[in-house]
Amino acid sequence: MSLPKDQAWFTAKRYGYGWGLPARWQGWLILCIYLFSVLLASLQLGPARPLPLAVSVVILSVLLVAICAWKGEAPKWRWGRSDDDDKKA
Repeated sequence: MSLPKDQAWFTAKRYGYGWGLPARWQGWLILCIYLFSVLLASLQLGPARPLPLAVSVVILSVLLVAICAWKGEAPKWRWGRSDDDDKKA
């Protein structure tokens, strides 16, 4: 379930598929938690244990994508400015 653009934590990218940088403070908080968690996992597991590190990064990334899908705009392929952007400008 995605949110309207004015309430979305993550806005859709202008080009391509997916989400861009966060639009609200909640999105920035989620992104910082994600980056901190990946850094912490890499420091704890290190290069000596590559498989557990890869599994933890994959799990954290899946969680981030799930939150983006839940609290972000609806993802769809975009080729630049949409008709909705023209109406607001």
